[in-house]
Amino acid sequence: MEGLVFIGAGLGAGLAILGGGLGIGRLAASAMEGISRQPQSAGNIQTAMLIAAALIEGVTFLALVICFLMLP
Repeated sequence: MEGLVFIGAGLGAGLAILGGGLGIGRLAASAMEGISRQPQSAGNIQTAMLIAAALIEGVTFLALVICFLMLP
């Protein structure tokens, strides 16, 4: 039964990393598109992008910690 715990924690950590990577990738792509359309508001877009990226990374890190706490 302990083997399933390791598999579950590994899958959970992998999915958390995958979700965080996809979220930050979509965020950066949207920000670059917005900057290319309106270069004069690049500073505002970059600030909002950095704040959102930090929140996404924080949630991803929390999910990883929860997955590692599942281990016996």
